[in-house]
Amino acid sequence: LRISFDKKEKKKEAVKKVIASMTVGKDVSALFPDVVNCMQTDNLELKKLVYLYLMNYAKSQPDMAIMAVNTFVKDCEDPNPLIRALAVRTMGCIRVDKITEYLCEPLRKCLKDEDPYVRKTAAVCVAKLHDINAQLVEDQGFLDTLKDLISDSNPMVVANAVAALSEIAESHPSSNLLDLNPQSINKLLTALNECTEWGQIFILDCLANYMPKDDREAQSICERVTPRLSHANSAVVLSAVKVLMKFMEMLSKDLDYYGTLLKKLAPPLVTLLSAEPELQYVALRNINLIVQKRPEILKHEMKVFFVKYNDPIYVKLEKLDIMIRLASQANIAQVLAELKEYATEVDVDFVRKAVRAIGRCAIKVEQSAERCVSTLLDLIQTKVNYVVQEAIVVIKDIFRKYPNKYESVIATLCENLDSLDEPEARAAMIWIVGEYAERIDNADELLESFLEGFHDESTQVQLQLLTAIVKLFLKKPTETQELVQQVLSLATQDSDNPDLRDRGYIYWRLLSTDPVAAKEVVLAEKPLISEETDLIEPTLLDELICYIGTLASVYHKPPSAFVEGSRGVVHKSLPPRTGMSPWVLGHPEQGECSGDGHLGPPVSGPPLAASSVQMGAVDLLGGGLDSLVGSSPKTTQPSPLLFLVGLGDLFDLTGGVGTLSGSYVAPKTVWLPAMKAKGLEISGTFSRQVGSISMDLVLTNKALQVMSDFAIQFNRNSFGLAPAAPLQVHAPLAPNQSVEISLPLNTVGSVMKMDPLNNLQVAVKNNIDVFYFSTLYPLHILFVEDGKMERQMFLATWKDIPNENEAQFQIKDCSLNADAVSSKLQGSNIFTIAKRNVEGQDMLYQSLKLTNGIWVLAELRIQPSNPSFTLSLKCRAPEVSQYVYQAYDAILKN
Repeated sequence: LRISFDKKEKKKEAVKKVIASMTVGKDVSALFPDVVNCMQTDNLELKKLVYLYLMNYAKSQPDMAIMAVNTFVKDCEDPNPLIRALAVRTMGCIRVDKITEYLCEPLRKCLKDEDPYVRKTAAVCVAKLHDINAQLVEDQGFLDTLKDLISDSNPMVVANAVAALSEIAESHPSSNLLDLNPQSINKLLTALNECTEWGQIFILDCLANYMPKDDREAQSICERVTPRLSHANSAVVLSAVKVLMKFMEMLSKDLDYYGTLLKKLAPPLVTLLSAEPELQYVALRNINLIVQKRPEILKHEMKVFFVKYNDPIYVKLEKLDIMIRLASQANIAQVLAELKEYATEVDVDFVRKAVRAIGRCAIKVEQSAERCVSTLLDLIQTKVNYVVQEAIVVIKDIFRKYPNKYESVIATLCENLDSLDEPEARAAMIWIVGEYAERIDNADELLESFLEGFHDESTQVQLQLLTAIVKLFLKKPTETQELVQQVLSLATQDSDNPDLRDRGYIYWRLLSTDPVAAKEVVLAEKPLISEETDLIEPTLLDELICYIGTLASVYHKPPSAFVEGSRGVVHKSLPPRTGMSPWVLGHPEQGECSGDGHLGPPVSGPPLAASSVQMGAVDLLGGGLDSLVGSSPKTTQPSPLLFLVGLGDLFDLTGGVGTLSGSYVAPKTVWLPAMKAKGLEISGTFSRQVGSISMDLVLTNKALQVMSDFAIQFNRNSFGLAPAAPLQVHAPLAPNQSVEISLPLNTVGSVMKMDPLNNLQVAVKNNIDVFYFSTLYPLHILFVEDGKMERQMFLATWKDIPNENEAQFQIKDCSLNADAVSSKLQGSNIFTIAKRNVEGQDMLYQSLKLTNGIWVLAELRIQPSNPSFTLSLKCRAPEVSQYVYQAYDAILKN
């Protein structure tokens, strides 16, 4: 091999060949010592090649790599800044533990180098070193040096220091590394104008995490960020939009500047749509979020979202979505003309979506409804199968939104009955026939034609057909008695779908015992449907606005939903409009929440189900299916007596969850479906009565064999919940049988922080197998009875807990007054300590204590005319606040 030759050119050629072999995947690690010998050269090109080789093989040859350390140390003092930077960059890329401590000294020198190029390279090296050995970086004081670099005179050094600190802070959400204050923000904004485009993105992303102290500071930052909107790089533009969208929350809408800012935000977003399709798609996904948050920004820009003939389908569908969001009385004529064009295109998916869009316009802009309906009728006349089907689906929604207005079109719809082959369209048509049976002379014939192939229909169609025929029977009882008996027997006896059977039995019972009640239930007034059903839920939208320009804004999901292991994904939220301090996730105090690992970000669990009646285990069929059909499955009519027994069960509020202390109990939900557990279905809820917590379960055997030998076990969880007694199922559980059990729980089990915090993983064993499921328990089952704090103690604690631990939430649509709120919450161990009236609004000061000794203090602000309450929570473990708020919300709304 020629590497050992003395001639520089030959050496270089030989190393190039080695690198070429390495690049195509050949193993050239045997040449490690020879290549390392070539490091001692003043030829920059050769040095780069050797360093490249070194980075690749250092991990597999750590002992050999140590040979290179001396050269690094020497190169870090080379007079040529390019060589110093190259050495420090390579050091960061060699991920070998043994070597890292030798590199600290050279790195320290490079961080203080007089050449900015070397300093900016060293800043990134600190982040890489932190990833290999975090403790070493902290001990050596490199983090403080990085913080000092934020005040560096060179903008590129500032940008790299910010990037490195942000990277380190992401893996340690609790460490307050980027300690931003107005002075450091000023330095970042100055550097922003002069650094490269990627440097600008790092600085803008860092600014987006800053919380201005008031609206004046927010406005001054916005003014200095606005020029970035005209940058050529779309990533810079989106990062600037993110900062502005976030800080606009703090600006009053009456400010002249607010209006100016809205006008400035539109052109850059429009410009993004002239890029290539892939970039357009990302821009459109982000614009979709922006339009949901602030539609006024783009309300005059409808035309740019009109579809071009050569747009790829994914861009077309996204544009359609935004057109609907921006549709208003002012532009609806334009939009409809455009949508009608789209409905004649060749792309089937796009045409379907366009027809749906016409229906959505009708529901959104009332003045356009008539025009939309006539457009849909024109489309139905084209007789194109899939157009007709989509049109029928949306006309059903228009009937729901504007009852007794457009029913004259029903005749036209009925002409197309035979062409419908898609479940959704068939179901929509059946709904229309059942709902308007009194206006359709041959409604019974139409529905009977569907009944012939009842078992071949999809569940959606079967359920709709069952309801439609029952409606028809209630409207024309004499002519349709045979039809209704036929459908009830098909649904209850010949079907193996539990949803269909249950609905069939409920109708059967209603009709057999109280036709008047049946009429009230089945033909009740339906609530009008709302216009925007696909809007993103407001708290999620606020979080996604904080992630504009990242993958989260394309997926429309928070990072915790798709980042594996999501360590360090911090839950972000927009700044509150009032002067309340924002929620910052900090470390829980020592001893507050025992357990290992930091508390992850709060993941918003499913909202606790609401129920107007607190029911125990409701068996809608009284004695279960057996008692309904008797021993012989051929019985066609259940006896009225049986139904009354069932009704007794239905409203028996003492069964299952009698609540002595008035603590709120959520309705039971299915935790483990039968299909996942070989026929065992488990549903349940949690309750707290006079200091004892229980898990109220219903075990149902939907298998064909007897189940016995039940046992239950919990995994370690955030609050140490564990069964206080074995699972007692006294007799074996026969097929189709259910048993209710109240399992007492205690909080002395092992503790491990879960994500989300209230997640409980459960294993249930029986004679068939072991089954696993997880459920979320409402936090108020952990609120203890002695949670009332003394007034003086409350004041002192409130002041003592730092402001960044305060979290603020809105409880919407709650019409209770302060006294009703207070007594309702007291039932669930949330105690009111003081109440005062400030400028016409009631302020309740409350405390509660969790089973592990954590105190949570609350201020609840209630305005007499406003159904939204403001809840501010302070706690030494702020991770708990989100779940306490969910408990408040559930208790007050039930």
